[in-house]
Amino acid sequence: MAIQIGAKPDSGFDDPLGMLKDCHRRIEQFLHILATVAARAGEGELSGEEKNAVEASLRYFRTGGQRHNQDEEESLFPRLRAENTAGQMDELDRLESDHHRASELHETVDRLYSAWITADRLSSEDQARLLAATREMERLYAEHIQVEERIVFPHAAQVLNSHTLAAIGAEFSARRK
Repeated sequence: MAIQIGAKPDSGFDDPLGMLKDCHRRIEQFLHILATVAARAGEGELSGEEKNAVEASLRYFRTGGQRHNQDEEESLFPRLRAENTAGQMDELDRLESDHHRASELHETVDRLYSAWITADRLSSEDQARLLAATREMERLYAEHIQVEERIVFPHAAQVLNSHTLAAIGAEFSARRK
C-alpha cells in the first residue's frame, strides 16, 4: 500500500476494531478498481496498468479479504454473541450471510477476470456478468460496511472490555503469521 502524506497510519493489533475499519478502506479501494475496470474496459484487451491493478485487487481479496472475514467471524462476532445483547444477533447473522454472498461474487469476478487476462478478450456475455457482479459487490459492501461501522463496531467498543479486545488483537496477529 502506498504511503499517503497526512493519512492516518493503520491501526495495530492493540486496536482490532480500528484494524477492521482500516481493512474496510482497503476493501473499498480494491473493489473500486475491479468495478471501474469492468465498467470502462469493455470486451477488448486490458492495458498493462489495468491488468496489474486488477491482479493486485484479486490477490488482496484472496488473502486480506479472507482474513478480514475470519477476524470478524472467528474473533469478534463470537464474543459479541457471548454478550447476548438484544438486537445484535440478527445483525451478526446478516453480516455473516453477506460474507458468504460476497465470497460467491468474488469467485465469479476472479474467474472472469482471470479468463480475460489469460485470453486478452472477454465475451459480451461474460463482460455483462462481470459488470453485474462488481456492481452487486459494491452495493453489498457499502451496506455491509455501514452496518459494521455504525452499529456493530461502536457496540463492540461499549460492551467488550480491554482484555477481550486484547485477546481479539492477539488472534488477528496470529492469523497473519
